Amino acid sequence: MNRNQHRLFYIGLGLLTIIDACNSSDRRQMVQTSNDLEIGYQERYRPRYHFSPPENWMNDPNGLVYYKGEYHLFYQYNPYGTKWGHMSWGHAVSQDLIHWEHLPVALYEEDGIMIFSGSAVIDQGNKSGLCDQPADDCMVAIYTAHIEDSVQYQSLAFSSDHGRTWEKYAGNPVLDLLKKDFRDPKVFWHQQSGQWIMVVALPDEFTVQFYASNNLIDWKYLSDFGQVGNMEKIWECPDLFPIEVATDRGREIKWVLLVSAGGPQDDYVGMQYFIGNFDGIKFQLDPAFVAPKYVDYGKDYYAAVTYNHIPNNRVLVGWANNWAYAQDIPTPGWRGAMALPRELSLIADENGSFELRQQPIFKLSGLRIEGHRFRDISIDDTELSLDSLSGRSMELNMQFRPDGAKEFGIKVMQGEGNGTSIFYRTEEEIMVFDRRNSGNVSFNDMFSGIDTVQVPLDKGRLNLRVFIDHSIVEVYAQNGRFSIVNQVFPKDQKGISWYAKGGKAVITKAEVWKLGSVWD
Repeated sequence: MNRNQHRLFYIGLGLLTIIDACNSSDRRQMVQTSNDLEIGYQERYRPRYHFSPPENWMNDPNGLVYYKGEYHLFYQYNPYGTKWGHMSWGHAVSQDLIHWEHLPVALYEEDGIMIFSGSAVIDQGNKSGLCDQPADDCMVAIYTAHIEDSVQYQSLAFSSDHGRTWEKYAGNPVLDLLKKDFRDPKVFWHQQSGQWIMVVALPDEFTVQFYASNNLIDWKYLSDFGQVGNMEKIWECPDLFPIEVATDRGREIKWVLLVSAGGPQDDYVGMQYFIGNFDGIKFQLDPAFVAPKYVDYGKDYYAAVTYNHIPNNRVLVGWANNWAYAQDIPTPGWRGAMALPRELSLIADENGSFELRQQPIFKLSGLRIEGHRFRDISIDDTELSLDSLSGRSMELNMQFRPDGAKEFGIKVMQGEGNGTSIFYRTEEEIMVFDRRNSGNVSFNDMFSGIDTVQVPLDKGRLNLRVFIDHSIVEVYAQNGRFSIVNQVFPKDQKGISWYAKGGKAVITKAEVWKLGSVWD
């Protein structure tokens, strides 16, 4: 379906039927009662400050690019229903990565060729010649074209009007290995070698490949990296980027390689990352790097990639969902949201290498509308309710000091018979996210469970930053060294409480904020 074709909407007898106007025989009809489409962004589980599409299915973030004051977010999108299929690129833009303007679908599935994941770059001066005006910049999308049960190859589309309209390159494909699984190109400009670099995945081979081009059209093979780290699931959605870091030798550039590992029929393994060096040809692991390391330790963080062309910053956006149950989550009329954008940095680890530090973007503080501060709250083998401060859109910044407690933490989204617990086991030095009693967990057998991560105390303290947004909870521990993102679908969301077991814990300081909606 191209940009000139439209869907027809017929409303009658309390039913909303969406019918694709294309003549393709495999299009599905989606029928829902009007009661299911609960007033858009006021729907019960709809996040108020996380990005989600106006309707229908969404998965991976794609084409993250900054250009002339706008952050572009493209994403895997089904324009025709709330389950995976007919993959196209949805599109939204923002000036602050928080407030978003929804735009028309950028790239549609057409002639049986789906638009899978990829990236976008700014070809300054239109050196590729893809756009019409030679002197103007050209926004170029590099994506995987997918033919079901057949082949995947890399293709181009381009835009000369700030991404508002797109044209597919007549010479597609630009890179084809005649493989069924060969996908998710991340392209960036490598200043040192003066060329475009593409990193792309061979999922079943646990390998990423590197290619180079001078014009975004003609690509030459450079090298492979793989067969290391976690190889329990497929590798996909790679990203490669530099970060400056302070070392004993001064400021150095290190390269971070991200790989998502999972699959539609499997439980989650996670996003792993590698630290090393890239010389324009090969990526080589840092000698002190111990693999694997993980971007996030929750069940619902996947396919994250970073923005191209943001000056002096590296921002990561991921899909807040899990292939094991993504098509079953109980959200009427829409499915899928993005996790909060994260600013990345590197810090030294205990092995003499480096690890990622991730912090939600600073501008989120502008959503705070009501706050309370606390100091030196002692909890001795009991639970302290904060019902008067609870809400469905919140930020909590807390510092705990164990003072004999074997376990301590916070319970959120509590109601009649449900609650989500985030706590710390002192002797084991383990942080736990428990959603077994979080509310509706029956829609898929793989949803309910706990997630754990080893978190050393910092000078005897645990620092937690927790974001609550209707159906998404994000936890950042020890100033961004560890994170957990999980969905929850509570039956009620009345209460929040701090607690300690087996002794005393002290909340040395805390801030509790209610957050406003970006969709009002």
